[in-house]
Amino acid sequence: MKLAYSPASPYVRKVNACAIARGIDAKIERWKVGTTDPALLEFNPLSKVPTLITDDGAMLYDSPVICEYLDSIGGAPKLFPPAGPARWKALCQEALGDGVLDATQPRRREIALPQDDGRKSYIELQQGKVKRALDVLEKEAGSLGMLTTIGEITIGCALGYLDFRYANEPWRPGHPKLEAWYAKVAKLPPLAETMPVG
Repeated sequence: MKLAYSPASPYVRKVNACAIARGIDAKIERWKVGTTDPALLEFNPLSKVPTLITDDGAMLYDSPVICEYLDSIGGAPKLFPPAGPARWKALCQEALGDGVLDATQPRRREIALPQDDGRKSYIELQQGKVKRALDVLEKEAGSLGMLTTIGEITIGCALGYLDFRYANEPWRPGHPKLEAWYAKVAKLPPLAETMPVG
């Protein structure tokens, strides 16, 4: 397998964390690529990372798809629970973590541009999404496990990205249970070995 990646991408981190949790990290060749690299278009028409090229030549893109594919390989415990309440909980947690990332990634570009009323409104809208997600996660923190599901891995990656790119907007105040959970899971291999750089 070959993974097109960018070292600072939280979505790539999520894929790498899943691979580590599944014990298949060593089976993935890494291809560092910029999203404007024309070579990436051959494998992903959206020109986005992560993109995974499987051993049989299938091209998979977007972290939820790639993570579910990785969950089908090897004999480690599954990160995606089988059909039923546990699965819906894990998928909703994944969506919440991805939603935090979706609300923070574009903001980096917006903050760097000249600020007008429209841009300020957009930034505030995205900040509100993150705040509401964090408040929900604080309420659910007591039920979060030790990176045993796709939801927990995604939440861990999202919190790590907030630390990485938005240290000036600390998320920990007002979220003590979530802070305590993250302090524990950040030391586990899936997160500890995938700290973002750049």
